[in-house]
Amino acid sequence: MTRKPKRPSSALEDVLRRAVRNSGLTRYAVAKGAGVDVAALLRFMSGERTLTLPSAAKLAAFLGLELRLAKRKVGPAPTQRP
Repeated sequence: MTRKPKRPSSALEDVLRRAVRNSGLTRYAVAKGAGVDVAALLRFMSGERTLTLPSAAKLAAFLGLELRLAKRKVGPAPTQRP
């Protein structure tokens, strides 16, 4: 079985991975405590896949982190034509 190449990670993913590593808990304990699928967390930690936003939020909450969206200026919504 060949592994998929690692994809570039985002700053959020880097922070979550570092928090898991620095938690002092096993990855299994983190996944169970956060309510995240163990296999999904293992694949996320190895860089094989990303987490869904709900899973990332659960993981962040369990690790004592707060997820916030950065405010940015967005243009007007596109108009729809009939």
